[in-house]
Amino acid sequence: MKTLLRTRTATILSAGAIGLLALSGCGMDSGSGGEESGSESGSSESQPADSGESEMPDESGDSSMADSDLVGKGCSAYAEANPDGAGSVEGMGQDPVATAASNNPMLTTLTKAVSGELNPDVDLVDTLNGDEFTVIAPIDDAFADVPKDDLDALAKDSDQLTKVLTYHVIPGQLSPDEIAGEHETVEGSKVKISGEGEDMKFDDAGLVCGGVKTANATVYMVDAVMMPKD
Repeated sequence: MKTLLRTRTATILSAGAIGLLALSGCGMDSGSGGEESGSESGSSESQPADSGESEMPDESGDSSMADSDLVGKGCSAYAEANPDGAGSVEGMGQDPVATAASNNPMLTTLTKAVSGELNPDVDLVDTLNGDEFTVIAPIDDAFADVPKDDLDALAKDSDQLTKVLTYHVIPGQLSPDEIAGEHETVEGSKVKISGEGEDMKFDDAGLVCGGVKTANATVYMVDAVMMPKD
């Protein structure tokens, strides 16, 4: 997954460089025309150049990233892959957390688990959408790392599935600068969050992208499924 993110980023950077070269070429052509038509043409040409520079951060998604409280190595790649729509960083902020997660292409397995699709007796959508939470959200690759037999057994055990899912939920919203420490989860036992910035750990799970705001929660996407203490 990290290789895919690096490849996408390199492609975007290459496209940006080609675009800049193309703009430079256009600018030189316009300049030669401006000498023939006088200073009036020269001053009008400077305005598109200025406006083009101001729009560049918006096209890359950097401005929305700068205005948010995101942390994690995967945040920039996610914002670039999902620049707009319900699954974008801005779009997720418009919906309650279970709904927002369902629009996130990296959280499809988690969405199935909390919505009753994995086990019809385990539907946490109304609960998650009904109060303020901090949600530690394993991405799809995290579930893929769980042996299939174990995942199938978990899906069939309603009580254990509920325990695992609610262990990933902390009451109240915690920002990246206040989440470090031990916090009691909705499941009842405590999760340990250590480190800071992109090196944060949730028990042994590593941070992918955190501080993502939804209408009622703060989400931290992680690279492993955590298991509650017995």
